[in-house]
Amino acid sequence: MGAADVVPGVSGGTIAFISGIYEELITSINNINFALFATWKKEGFKAFWKKLNGNFLLSLFTGIAFSVITLAKLISWLLINQPVLLWSFFFGLVIASIFFVARAIEKWSLATILMLVFGSALAYYITQLPPIENTEYLPFLFLSGALAICAMILPGISGAFILVLLGSYKTVLDAVHERDLTIVLTVGFGALFGLLSFARLLKWMFQHYKNMTLAMLTGFIIGSLNKIWPWKKVLETKIFDDKIISIKEENISPFAFEGDNQLLFAVLLAFLGFSVIFILEKLASKK
Repeated sequence: MGAADVVPGVSGGTIAFISGIYEELITSINNINFALFATWKKEGFKAFWKKLNGNFLLSLFTGIAFSVITLAKLISWLLINQPVLLWSFFFGLVIASIFFVARAIEKWSLATILMLVFGSALAYYITQLPPIENTEYLPFLFLSGALAICAMILPGISGAFILVLLGSYKTVLDAVHERDLTIVLTVGFGALFGLLSFARLLKWMFQHYKNMTLAMLTGFIIGSLNKIWPWKKVLETKIFDDKIISIKEENISPFAFEGDNQLLFAVLLAFLGFSVIFILEKLASKK
């Protein structure tokens, strides 16, 4: 999930879903409330930890943090130097994810189909939005963290891409590289606030409208494919800290791609990404 969340266009929520931990994640986050701390006071830490599902959350978020810290620099380098190969791997991964999320829908109806279309259209619209200028304003970074974490736990919508749209992505990535605790903690507290708020809505939706919710999540993943298509033509760029960053692109055919399009390697990596989903699903079904 951490590796996926570093890439603007790929959702950690997708990884959570296909690895079979999505609903447990939402339920565990919902357990965090004032009553939980009352349990600690009355029954002790052991009862608190069990009610929290602490082992699960600690393992998961430690893994995410470790992955973000160790892979942020590598992913940044790949996005600049090998974008086609990186996007190809994740494109294959996301294509396979569509089948796994849709497969969980127990009954199709007109309502589920409409939610699928709505989710696809909304995600596609989000990927077409122009990014805001880069910002280091702390209250805005708090809001960015809250919105990005909501996207992170939704399959298909990338938290990192939301940061790009809000103009906070480079600020946050640089803060991780440079160990800027002020920015990291601000975004972190924003993410915590957004996570605790949004998880309750998701939990309610799964309890009352599970098939429609799954259809909408499937649509989110379908709509996000536009963003992660590997072959793009840059239409507009801006300079951030002496680096040229593309801010407006259009998808093109791999055969129309200028320069070394690395088509064979891209196809192989897309197939690898597709296969990883099946491998994860088999591992999850065994445990």
